[in-house]
Amino acid sequence: MTYRAPVSEFRFLFDHVVGFGQVAATDRFAEATPDTVEAVLTEAGKLCEDVLSPLQRAGDLHPATLENGIVRTPPGFDDGFRAIAEGGWIAIAADPDFGGTGLPMTMATAVNEMMSAACLSIQLAPLMTQGQIEALENHASDALKALYLPKLISGEWMGTMNLTEPQAGSDVGALTTKAEPNDDGTYAITGQKIYISWGDNDFTENVCHLVLARLPDAVPGTKGISLFLVPKRLPDADGKPGAANDLRVVSLEHKMGLHGSPTAVMEYAGATGWRVGEEHDGMRAMFTMMNNARLGVGVQGVGVADGAYQHALAYAEGRQQGRTENGTIIDHADVRRMLATMKADTFAARAIALANAVAVDMETATGHDDWAARAALLTPITKVFGTETGIEVAQTGVQVHGGMGFVEETGAAQYSRDVRVTAIYEGTNGIQSMDLVGRKLMDGGEAAYSLLDEMEAEAEAARADLPELAEPVWQACETLRETTEWMVAQGAQDRFAGSGPYLRGFARVLGGHFHLKAARADRDGTHERLAKFYIHRLLPEHIGLLAHARQGAEALYALSMDDLAA
Repeated sequence: MTYRAPVSEFRFLFDHVVGFGQVAATDRFAEATPDTVEAVLTEAGKLCEDVLSPLQRAGDLHPATLENGIVRTPPGFDDGFRAIAEGGWIAIAADPDFGGTGLPMTMATAVNEMMSAACLSIQLAPLMTQGQIEALENHASDALKALYLPKLISGEWMGTMNLTEPQAGSDVGALTTKAEPNDDGTYAITGQKIYISWGDNDFTENVCHLVLARLPDAVPGTKGISLFLVPKRLPDADGKPGAANDLRVVSLEHKMGLHGSPTAVMEYAGATGWRVGEEHDGMRAMFTMMNNARLGVGVQGVGVADGAYQHALAYAEGRQQGRTENGTIIDHADVRRMLATMKADTFAARAIALANAVAVDMETATGHDDWAARAALLTPITKVFGTETGIEVAQTGVQVHGGMGFVEETGAAQYSRDVRVTAIYEGTNGIQSMDLVGRKLMDGGEAAYSLLDEMEAEAEAARADLPELAEPVWQACETLRETTEWMVAQGAQDRFAGSGPYLRGFARVLGGHFHLKAARADRDGTHERLAKFYIHRLLPEHIGLLAHARQGAEALYALSMDDLAA
């Protein structure tokens, strides 16, 4: 099956749904003209269709391996990464002072989605590097920036993120990796890290690891963590990769999916590293990278959803079975329902992610706190709803294939296996939901209410032309507002108990809002018909989700260990 990049859909969303025009109207992003957007997205689409898409099955059938300490990547991955790097796609949003393009994050988000749809295993490599670039831009010394950023931006070197340890998963504060000061201003890094995506490869000159570790005088917990840049090979006097550093890949994980992407266990044995940011302030610097990655991972879910949908649609259009008008299963009502659900949810998740990216761009361009709050609010929603949509759409894609979906040769199951981890890494979805009802409502709900005001205003305006769609969206916004008010009034435990359904309900209502905007811009067209499906059939789920969210923690903790026993 051939992947088709949805360039025209991105342009529609940019122009009519997510407000990209206000980004292009800023001085910071004035170069993001319609012609530039069209050209960039078109070229990225060609890369994904012609170069990356053929690597999808190759990476699954010929996984990355570790041979005598050397990581071997799947056939074609070296050429694929080189095409990404030479095309400037790693650097699309990076600082022009170091070789980046400096275009908006919204455009980078669209490109990352297309790459994820084409081949998620290889898209992880530039995503990790992009996150490291942003962390260094914001927190590294001028000397580190001058040496590392041009190499990372060009794709000559690759970046990774090292947080997790065997005893410290989501509890990052429990990490024990040590950083001992050397006499020359560097540090000796000692410890083990696990689950390191693209921990090594056989096609870039160097691999640069951002590693969280503790200085000798560090206090326990996250407040005692510092961040260090630890390269695989130490740069020589000319800035070229020189002697091997004291680190190694111990093993590669045997994973459910993403077989083409090497996920490493890393061992640091007094490896030389350079501190990034202030002492004991590593989490702030790392969160710059992680917030970028959380938006990126949500977009990975959307990309896989689109890839799985296109795969299932092609199968349904060609599979002969039953007495239908065309003789194919796409004429069966239940198959039609599954495909419509896949497409409608993918649209909603894509719109949420792009709106998040627009908020990031507006914060960058204006420095206004309101945009920072909007971006912060939407980040956990993007991450959770994007990845859960990817998982659900990929699972539905298997179902559309019927028995053939359970057979690996069709490739339908790979989407499901590959996307499953996105709900786990870069902060599990449960942690993201807790972040939404915790940190993101610490403002008394101000950022959420501001967004709800905009959503209700749109629904009010739509009463004149699409009353049958406007009314349910307005009512859903009111239910979400009431639930947000309830959340703000509760203690932490009651908030956390309902955080998952609250986030899911929030995303459902946001999806209705964006479908309504699309319908108003495309009257009697595909987007209005799709909006009718979403608003009348999927949006009502918010009622049960938000009722669930308001139940509090008492019933959960009334269950004893005996009640929970198998």
